[in-house]
Amino acid sequence: MTTPNPVDAMQPNLDLALLLSRRQLTELVYDAVNLEGINFTLPEVQTLLDGVTIGGHKLSDQTIALNQAEAWDYLFKAIENSSFTVDKTFACNLHAIASKEETLESGKFRSGNVTIAGTDYMPPKAETLDDEWLQMINHISNINNIFERAFAVFLQMARNQFFYDVNKRMGRFMMNGILLQAGYPVINVPVKRKLEFNENMLTFYESNDMQPMMTFLFSCIDPRIVEIMSQQND
Repeated sequence: MTTPNPVDAMQPNLDLALLLSRRQLTELVYDAVNLEGINFTLPEVQTLLDGVTIGGHKLSDQTIALNQAEAWDYLFKAIENSSFTVDKTFACNLHAIASKEETLESGKFRSGNVTIAGTDYMPPKAETLDDEWLQMINHISNINNIFERAFAVFLQMARNQFFYDVNKRMGRFMMNGILLQAGYPVINVPVKRKLEFNENMLTFYESNDMQPMMTFLFSCIDPRIVEIMSQQND
């Protein structure tokens, strides 16, 4: 692929990547829930993560935000104790946390078929999901660039819709697990780019051409993080 590659400028460092990513937790939760149409402000998310409920918001919205924080914590700890793996069991365990009280079946692949709003594309039937997962794992094993491998997991998890809900968020969790495991900090999709993100995803669902979305995801890498990861030995 010809995607511009910021990894060339960064030096992998697991401890630093985890530190930088943990410090982004409020922002990660804020952008994730706002991408889903839940309109928390950044200070409201910080207050909620500090253990104080927020007036004027549905309890279900607060649950979703807290689930995101808990899922990030689960992922960070899995990276720290070297238990993160790109397999069905880990993905389902993480989904059980991220989707708690939000979806029809939590912590397991969906048992029925689904559609994706805004597109005529039909995700695979439920009975084929195990095979689709194995095909995805085989596909990414042939991708040498760690960023492109991580992006492919996110995109294919979103397109296959392995779960009844929380698929894009799950894909981004697994994407970032791959990056962290390799010593690179997480990539966040800022809510200010929500329209661009949604438009690119709808096009991707139809075409299965990952290149435009990979270019978009590379553009979401915070240049400040690139600088820190590039100059750590200066």
